[in-house]
Amino acid sequence: MNDVRIVTALPLPAPEWTRTTEVVVVGSGAAGLMTAIALADAGRRVTVVTKGVLGDGCTAWAQGGLAAVLGADDDADLHVRDTLAAGAGLCDEAAVRTLVEEAPAAVALLQELGARLDLDPAGRPALTREGGHSRDRIVHAGGDASGAEVARTLAGALRGRRIEVLEHTVALDALRTADGRVVGLRIARIEDDGSLVDPGDLQAKATVLATGGYGQVFAATSAPAGATGDGLALALRAGAEVADIEMVQFHPTVLWTGRGAAGQQALISEAVRGEGAVVVDVDGRPIMLGVHPLADLAPRDIVSATIAAHLVATGEHHVFLDATHLGADFLRRRFPGILRACRDAGFDLTREPVPVVPAAHYSCGGVVADLDGRTSVASLFAVGEVACTGVQGANRLASNSITEGLVAARRCAALLAADLPGAAEPAPTVSGEAIAPHARTTITSATTRDAGVLRDAAGLARLTAVLGAVPRPAAPLDLAAVEATALHTVATLLATAAAGRTESRGCHRRSDFPETRPEWEVRLVHRLDDAGRLHTRTEPVRTLVVV
Repeated sequence: MNDVRIVTALPLPAPEWTRTTEVVVVGSGAAGLMTAIALADAGRRVTVVTKGVLGDGCTAWAQGGLAAVLGADDDADLHVRDTLAAGAGLCDEAAVRTLVEEAPAAVALLQELGARLDLDPAGRPALTREGGHSRDRIVHAGGDASGAEVARTLAGALRGRRIEVLEHTVALDALRTADGRVVGLRIARIEDDGSLVDPGDLQAKATVLATGGYGQVFAATSAPAGATGDGLALALRAGAEVADIEMVQFHPTVLWTGRGAAGQQALISEAVRGEGAVVVDVDGRPIMLGVHPLADLAPRDIVSATIAAHLVATGEHHVFLDATHLGADFLRRRFPGILRACRDAGFDLTREPVPVVPAAHYSCGGVVADLDGRTSVASLFAVGEVACTGVQGANRLASNSITEGLVAARRCAALLAADLPGAAEPAPTVSGEAIAPHARTTITSATTRDAGVLRDAAGLARLTAVLGAVPRPAAPLDLAAVEATALHTVATLLATAAAGRTESRGCHRRSDFPETRPEWEVRLVHRLDDAGRLHTRTEPVRTLVVV
């Protein structure tokens, strides 16, 4: 699998200007916004770079909420246990315990910043349950608009501080010193047609990636259009290690709108099943009954794999989610956004079971980092979904993601506020190549076909061959080429790791190796050499080294 060559540098436009900042944060979801806010409050000069506008990203689309131990019948050990169980042996327990311990403070800070959380009759945050949780511990807002409220709150808090924000701006490649330290970014502004203008060098003492995941490497996904793995690809080109790329979580209940559906699809939150909805077959029979003790609230990898196996066995295109017994009034109050999305697609969740299928949802893998954001490259940090901290393991426990982003952001900001690296001059940049933008559909279609919920050796070999034949034309760089290159990098990593892991574990399901094997309770860690060759090794979870 290592014969597939990965782009090591983009064909960078020459810089037309140079500016400096103390910290540059790439991305404006929960992790990026919280990092910038905390740094500004500590007196650091921060610049935020985002492909879209402030608050864009995966956070705003999150429906479920934030996991935190707030209930009287809950405790930290239970939350840790549930997270480790979902993570299927690849979680770093120390990182998980830190997340769980600091989650309540992160929720409290959101409220201090003005978040309008849903409250119970006593005025405390209302709690619900999602798959894999043994207690009600999901804090939510607006019924099913939790992520939108988090994004609104943090964007508003950021606007009230003296933070430079560069919207419609893409980070192309890292600026590095001769010894490999990251000292900023080559960036460019995005025009309406996707062309890149006004390229320049934004030099910084520290660079924080908060760019989200890579759900768009699949043809259909719940992730927004910008989730193309740019930050992961940039970090890999900058010398950083990445891990767990094969661990892509497929959400079990994404609304099915036809066999040709592509791009971002409507999500039906796990919280709907948390309130009692049931996944059923065409005859109305529950398909999770007897599969797992938690039935429809089993961890997402189990529900998705069960649905996928059912579809293979029956030849059907989808299953159904039945929430009709919950009552129309309750559904309208608790899930107004989901009902609206279903109606827009021609379905009425209050009156009929609606068709659903698993679709790519969350990237458990990413840039190897600790919960303080430190990566294997000096002065390069990663927080949120782009990072692989060991919290999510082989399968994310529902609603741990925004919580992790906030906790890691606060810790990373505290680290940089206390000890910011010194300034340094970058070495000359090296120009490289890009993947042809028109190859994007080829990449995503092949990845969907051969590296979806169920995988096997033949399909992964076919995917590798497709990726190896993708053209790299010499052409001016634009946003489409940047994203196609990132998607090619992600797909190559995914194919390599999925082929190498000859077992089924968590999100990774091999139909030709259906058992979980104890010798594979390790991470697959990848790095890129200067010639574009990918080097992969196994490493125990607890010994991942960051500097």
